[in-house]
Amino acid sequence: MRLKYGLDERPPAKEMVLFGLQWFAVTIPVIVTIGKITAGFHFAAPEAEVAYLQRLSFVMAVALFTQVVAGHRLPLIIGPSTVLLIGIISSREYGLGPVYTSITIGGLLLALLSITGLFARLKSLFTTRVVAVVLLLIAFTLTPTVLNLITSPLVGSGPSVNLLFSAGLVTAMFLFYRYSSGIWKSTFFIWTMAGGSLLYFMLFPGTFTSAQVVRSASLVSWALHDIPGGFELDAGVLVSFIFCFLALAVNDMGSIQSLNELLKASEQPRRLTRGVLVTGVANMFAGFLGVIGPVNFSLSPGVIASTGCGSRLTLLPAALLLGLVAFSPAAIALLGNVPSVVIGCVLLFTLCSQIAAGLSILFEAEEEFRFEGGLVLGLPILLGTVVAFLPPDVLHTFPAVLRPVVGNGFVVGVAAALILEHGVFRKSQVRDKDNQA
Repeated sequence: MRLKYGLDERPPAKEMVLFGLQWFAVTIPVIVTIGKITAGFHFAAPEAEVAYLQRLSFVMAVALFTQVVAGHRLPLIIGPSTVLLIGIISSREYGLGPVYTSITIGGLLLALLSITGLFARLKSLFTTRVVAVVLLLIAFTLTPTVLNLITSPLVGSGPSVNLLFSAGLVTAMFLFYRYSSGIWKSTFFIWTMAGGSLLYFMLFPGTFTSAQVVRSASLVSWALHDIPGGFELDAGVLVSFIFCFLALAVNDMGSIQSLNELLKASEQPRRLTRGVLVTGVANMFAGFLGVIGPVNFSLSPGVIASTGCGSRLTLLPAALLLGLVAFSPAAIALLGNVPSVVIGCVLLFTLCSQIAAGLSILFEAEEEFRFEGGLVLGLPILLGTVVAFLPPDVLHTFPAVLRPVVGNGFVVGVAAALILEHGVFRKSQVRDKDNQA
């Protein structure tokens, strides 16, 4: 992949700010979306929901800054873990205390496993084909999320209208990306979100809601509002979250390794160890503040492929903006007004770029694409997609402790890829190497 700016290169100030705005534009919708879902399970008052989103934004800002400066030092965006969201949903009847105590303990265990060097030793498991599966799985297992975002009706609109709007917006995005250049192409996500939102509100003015929920919030109350106090342990909830953190660890490691491979970064084992360590500590911090914990997202390769900028330094302005937003209830409420259909279209384009990045890694490394290699890709992707579309009624037939794992298409797909790559087809790989020798 040809990059305009490499991993440690600093773009000019103007482009630095614009790239930072773009990373912020990609990151904030994920935080607001997952944060609003999680807060909805905990609180009924709008003020408590805004306070939760403020604390969550603050945790993500600190985690992102620490990862870029002292963690994996890669241009990876960070966001609330959907795996932990599954754990929160399945354990919400036990209250806030046991849930966030378990997240704190899970973060501690993750940090300890990183310090021991275990995750660096697992690097050999992530071959080129497995890394390609990781990138492709992110795209395919997020298709239900894209579908829900695009078809989610708002006041004054409906699913069919949203589908037509999204078709037009996605077409416009591809045309804009094809014929734009320079700074316009680099900041294309910003213009898509701003222009798409403005057009949607002009067509359906009733979909914009006012920010009256922020009137009772203040700069101080956000840090103290409804934070679970004390150590409250429930063995069943803890076991459930340990399974969640195993899945989170696979997700985190896969995200770091995929970008390591994409950017050909130096000191890859150290980046992996430090990245997982910071993720563990950030989850401890999140549990202490009573919010869902973070994970490194694999959306970054798609953004890098689209913009041609692989500089990690461009994420520092995004972290600063997240920190500022954390102290602004009005900004949180305003960002929550971005139409879900626009977010879905942006996510769809990013996932298309993600598929392109995964395939480019695969075909760059594979001298000859073999049928068995196609099987290693095919089953995990199809299996992960099927799991991603499983109805909730089917998932609830599994024991609660297994639901976070068997209900996560990404984890199931990566596990299948590892089994096929290092188990089922291991002998054929060794035979091919012997024949080449």
